[in-house]
Amino acid sequence: MPPSLTSFTDDARIALDNITDRASGLMHPAIRLGVTGLSRAGKTVFISSLVHNLLNGGRLPLFEAVRSGRVSAVRLEPQPDDAIPRFQYEDHIQALVRDRIWPDSTRAISELRITLDYQSASGWSRMFSRGRLSIDIVDYPGEWLLDLPLLTQDFRAFSENTVTLAETGIRKELSHEWLALASSIDMDAPADEMTARRLSEAFAAYLRACKADERSLSTLPPGRFLMPGDLEGSPALTFAPLPNIPETKASKGSLRAMMERRYDAYKNVVVKPFFREHFARLDRQIVLIDALQAINRGPEAVQDLERALTDVLACFRPGSNSFFSSLVGRRIDKVLVAATKADHLHHESHDRLERLTGRLVDRAIQRIGMAGAGIEVMAIASVRATREATVKEDNHILPVIVGTPMAGETINGERFDGNKKTAIFPGDLPDNPEALFQNLDAPNAELPEINVVRFRPPALEESNGGLKLSVPHIRLDRAMQFLFGDRLA
Repeated sequence: MPPSLTSFTDDARIALDNITDRASGLMHPAIRLGVTGLSRAGKTVFISSLVHNLLNGGRLPLFEAVRSGRVSAVRLEPQPDDAIPRFQYEDHIQALVRDRIWPDSTRAISELRITLDYQSASGWSRMFSRGRLSIDIVDYPGEWLLDLPLLTQDFRAFSENTVTLAETGIRKELSHEWLALASSIDMDAPADEMTARRLSEAFAAYLRACKADERSLSTLPPGRFLMPGDLEGSPALTFAPLPNIPETKASKGSLRAMMERRYDAYKNVVVKPFFREHFARLDRQIVLIDALQAINRGPEAVQDLERALTDVLACFRPGSNSFFSSLVGRRIDKVLVAATKADHLHHESHDRLERLTGRLVDRAIQRIGMAGAGIEVMAIASVRATREATVKEDNHILPVIVGTPMAGETINGERFDGNKKTAIFPGDLPDNPEALFQNLDAPNAELPEINVVRFRPPALEESNGGLKLSVPHIRLDRAMQFLFGDRLA
């Protein structure tokens, strides 16, 4: 991150935390894996499936250490950070496997440690290594990650950026009430709590409208306005951007001064502690995105996803960690951007989804002028909820996917009860993603029609011994190999 994000005191505390982590790692090797996702990308499902497949001997042919039989034992262990809530793996996997419902999204940070005993592939390493690696999975909302750029913006810059964005496209309609209210008040008048409350409530309503399923916009800071938790009603969450702020200093005791003070409090109370205590201690990171949902919602949602990815990638510093540099200035040396829900497409479009996501990432990287080293792109399905088939229609063979739609899902006028299976033609992505991006800015641009249906998690078969088989997936093993396979070499 740019040096301006943190103070000297913050940097000293980060260095101390990293030294503590590394000292502990000498006795018990560990890697801290950050898992986050933009809206509805399925990070809870990703973590649950990853852990379930490791614990239950899942089919992981692309995860080399498991494929070669070098992993001898996998177990959950107490996490190292007692002050962070535990990721409730057991509850989430029960929802997936027994109840066949998608688990609730987590709305705060959580952590889980899974430890692998393994035999190194190198005979030399086997002489000196204990052959044990703990993976500390740190789960946090993507909205929190999108808050980090606020640390480089004062209240005036934050307001200008937010208002400018709010006046574009569909946001202009959604932000009308908030901007009309903000434009009607005198920001230099004496501070008034009720006015501040009305402004913050109108601004939060605008953010919620942007996030709603029918719009699926992604760039929505400040993130805690959408998930306030125990800060609800606090002054740190009772502010709003203001339009047309003059360059002069705010008058003492004015509404504008109050907004500036509360914005700074938000950064100091919410954003800085997250960066210092959690984000700055990560070794690897996966960012999950729902590219299919964005495509289904139209050009504006795709552009907003690209904007969010730009802000996300600007937060990372991919690069190799030497032992010394990691003590004082830890770097996230691998970042994976994964487009989820690949099981909503026929396998012929999986590589197309990956190429499309790669182009999104490339465009984001170009916008911020960073190198792409250490950044990988994949299309995955953490849980495969469908199977593939073909149907004959008018002497043509059509590839389809088959699954059980969620109760209440409606397809072609038929409302499903959660038990009946159906086959749908999912649609096709363009073979060349450039065809999609060239049309984004065109008036009345049309994107490929993707038939996005909410399917239930699959019914898992049992082995001869009565044990449930592991959760099926698409390319989850490839993600594991990229994220921590090298640490098991």
